[in-house]
Formats: sequence, C-alpha cells, structure tokens
Amino acid sequence: MKKFLNNLDDMLGESLRGFGRVHADLVVVSQEPAFVRRADAPARGKVALISGGGSGHEPLHAGFVGKGVLDAACPGQVFTSPTPDQVLAAAEAVDGGAGVLLIVKNYSGDVMNFEMAAEMLPGPNATVLVNDDVAVEDSSFTTGRRGVAGTIVVEKIVGAAAEAGSDLAACQALGERVVRATRTMGVALTSCTVPAAGTPTFALGEDEMEMGVGIHGEPGRSRLPLATADSIARDMLGSALDDLNAPGDVPLLLLVNGFGATPLMELHLLADAAIRLIEQRGHPIARILVGNYCTSLDMAGASLTVTRLDDEMTGFWDAPVHTAALRW
Repeated sequence: MKKFLNNLDDMLGESLRGFGRVHADLVVVSQEPAFVRRADAPARGKVALISGGGSGHEPLHAGFVGKGVLDAACPGQVFTSPTPDQVLAAAEAVDGGAGVLLIVKNYSGDVMNFEMAAEMLPGPNATVLVNDDVAVEDSSFTTGRRGVAGTIVVEKIVGAAAEAGSDLAACQALGERVVRATRTMGVALTSCTVPAAGTPTFALGEDEMEMGVGIHGEPGRSRLPLATADSIARDMLGSALDDLNAPGDVPLLLLVNGFGATPLMELHLLADAAIRLIEQRGHPIARILVGNYCTSLDMAGASLTVTRLDDEMTGFWDAPVHTAALRW
C-alpha cells in the first residue's frame, strides 16, 4: 500500500485540518468531536442541513458545506459512520432556530447513529433517508437499497430550498420527493484499499468488472467481463431508467460520478455514451454534472445517477452555490 500519510491514527484529523486551512473562507473545522460547519453558521431563521458518513468518499460530505447546500457535515473514520456525539455537536453549532434536517445515506451504521442523535436533539428535527442505488435490495451494509451518489442531488436541491427560506416540513418533503425521483448504478474496474487494512478490499481480474458495486467496495449485482464504455453505460442506465420508470418526455438530470481513480477523460467519455443512450430513449437532458463527487478512496470506476426533474427541483438545482466542491 502506498498512501500519503504520517500516522494511520492521525490520518483523518490531519486531512480535516488541511481541508479547514485550504477553505477557511467557507468552513470551520472542529476536531473533538469531528465536524465541519459553515463559517457563517448559524443562520438565524434558516433550516440547518446536516449530513455525514464515513470518510473516504470525499468531497462527500464536507466538500458540500457552504452556501446553498449543507450547514454541517460529520465525517467518521474511513468507511465508518460518524457517532451520535458528532451529529449533536454539529447541530448545536449550526441550529439557527428553524429546525435541523438530517440527510442520511441508507447504511445501517449511519441510520442507527443519526437516529440516536435525532432522539437526543432538543429542538425540532426531521430526517431524509437516501436510497437511490438500484443494484441490490439488501446488502451486508444495509436493509433496503443503499444511499450513494444521488445524495449529492438531494443535498444540493434541498440546500437551495433551505437557503431560500423553506421551513423544516417543506425541506423534508422536497428531499423525500428528490429521493423518489433519483436512481443510481455503479461499476468498479478495480478495488479500493482501506488504509487500516493495507490490502485491496476485493480482487478483480484484468478482464473483469463488478457491476452494481457499493461505495465501500461491497459486492454488486454481478461480476462480468470488461466491456466497452457504450455497453457498460447501457447496462447501468438501463437498470436505473427502467427502475425510475419516467415518461419519455420528462427532463432528467444526469450525474456522472467517478469513484476516485478514474480520469476525467474517461468520465467524459462515459458521459458521452450516457447522453446518447438517454436521448435514444427520448428524454430531454436538462442538467449534467461530471466529476468525482462521491468517491471510494482509490477505486477505479464510476456511477451514473438520473433524477426526474420538475420545475421546482430545476430551479433549486440552478440556485447559486458556493462550497469547496460545487460553485455556480
């Protein structure tokens, strides 16, 4: 294993310290307990959005803390849920009096710890559970579908609504609507290596790929021979679009997300394949985002996310955003 690190136990703390120093205009980093908050938080009268999860998925979630998305993010150790204490401390730091909305990926540890935190929060709060992955219904990490790259779409759209003054109930309802309108499918070309383990999580042959892989390297739907980008995109989009079951004239948002070790050249090539396939199905592509947003350490691979947009969602997606990972 070759990683940039000093001491394994200090890896997360040092990374967070570096993130805070690089983006000091946007965020403030707390080390004990670990969380990242907006530099201008709390915003009085605004619903506070908090998300989080295991580290190793950067820029999710800390990279989306800032104007128009999250008020705080709670990073756990690599691929490990943050603790309830982290969520509580983050909520105390950013609650502006209009309530706290927790956006949680459907992984068992995240669900349990965010639920515990919600029970202890003194003020009004609500939760949106993201379960956009169509690859498997249950896994070693979840009951039900996993929450993966579609979380970014939920955080951006609901974050804009909160920034515009929507109340807690409206933000929760919008988030749940975005979840219902979003589907994701991923594929891995290589494994990732968790620093504490020091060896790849799984092994793939030179001519193999894992279709439907999870963002922690957990198994997907099937192990298949490596294929062309057009063929891979067809399998991924076919699963996502068939499950979404949107009418042909409904506009879609397309997110082409890299898992950490896939060059942008290949992601844009995959985007080209996905765009052609979606247009063949008759869907207008209203918005496109390409890049590494929900990663899996050093895994080579990608996911395709499609969201069925309506006018309200499109407006909130287009609303100004200023975070480390998103700016427009």
